[in-house]
Formats: sequence, C-alpha cells, structure tokens
Amino acid sequence: MRMVVSGADLIFFFFLLLLAGTMNPAASAETPSARNSTEFIRKCCAATLYPGLCYSSLAGYASVVQQNAVELAHVAANLTLARLRSLTSHVSAAGRGTTGLEHAALLDCSDLLDDAVGWARRAEAELKGLGKAVGPEVAWRVSNALTWMSTALTDEVTCRDGFVRVAAGPVKTDVCYRIRKVKKYTSNTLALIHRLGFS
Repeated sequence: MRMVVSGADLIFFFFLLLLAGTMNPAASAETPSARNSTEFIRKCCAATLYPGLCYSSLAGYASVVQQNAVELAHVAANLTLARLRSLTSHVSAAGRGTTGLEHAALLDCSDLLDDAVGWARRAEAELKGLGKAVGPEVAWRVSNALTWMSTALTDEVTCRDGFVRVAAGPVKTDVCYRIRKVKKYTSNTLALIHRLGFS
C-alpha cells in the first residue's frame, strides 16, 4: 500500500528538523555537577579583584576544575603564563625599529617580562604538584607559588612604570594596555592561590 504524505505532514516534519537544529545540546545536556562546578568558579572568582574577567576566562574549564580549588588555581596559573608569553613576544617585536627612551623602555620591559614568565612558570609547577602533596609540603608549595606569582606581578608593574618618561604614542599606548590586561590575570591568579590557604 502506498503511503500518502500531506502538505501539512511535510511542514510539521520540517518544523521538527528546524527545532532540533536550533536546540543547544550543551545547555540541554548540562548536568547538576557541571552547574555546581561553574557556580564554584563564580564563588571563587568573587574573591578576586577582577571577578568578571576571572569567571569569563575560567568558566570554560569547569569540567577540569570541577569543585577543586587547587585545580582552579593551577588552570588560572597556566592561563596567566600563556598570556605572559604572548605579551613578552609582542613587546620584543615592538622594540624593533624604535629609538631613544622608547627603545630603552621596551628593552627593559622585555627583560622584566622574560623574568615574569620564569616566575609564573615556577608558580605553575608548584601548583601542578600540589594535589599530591601531603603534610607540611602543602603549605610550602602554596607559599612558593604565592611568592613566584607575586614576583611576576611586580615585574609587570615595573615594566609598565618604565614607560612613565616615554612620550605618548601608539607603541606606548599599546604596550601599556596589554600590560594592564595581563596584570589583571596575574592578580586574579594570585588571589586564587592565596585562597588555598583559607579553603
């Protein structure tokens, strides 16, 4: 027997296809655990100086972080390290073709950011091993991570301060803007590490 499909049936069928294509599978599949993880990140980020940036940069890692404060600080440290590396490359490239005070400030800034990358890398390494640490080693690693990340932040501030005597211009504006942005990531990471001592 031959099936007859009416125009109304076809319209309904295509409507269902359209509806299925516009649904957000991630939203519909979100579990209570995933919601709890993002709320955990939001709560932790509320203790930072830049909570909006903190949450927007870390919420995508909820499945990795879950509700683990150590993992959250470790992910934040990795993001800060990546930002610092990118900034260092940018400042180094910006120094080519400059002269005078601008050139000197960029050279000094590049050296300071190289150091900051090293300090941030050390902080990240301390946090990476923190999950398996026991006893006094936990406090020792947190203290080290705080020291290294704080030193990285100091280098960033010193780098920016080196442009005080440089005349206003596109290079100065660009570099100082980028430093301010990275400083926010570093500051947030520092706050999340500091929170480990009170979790």
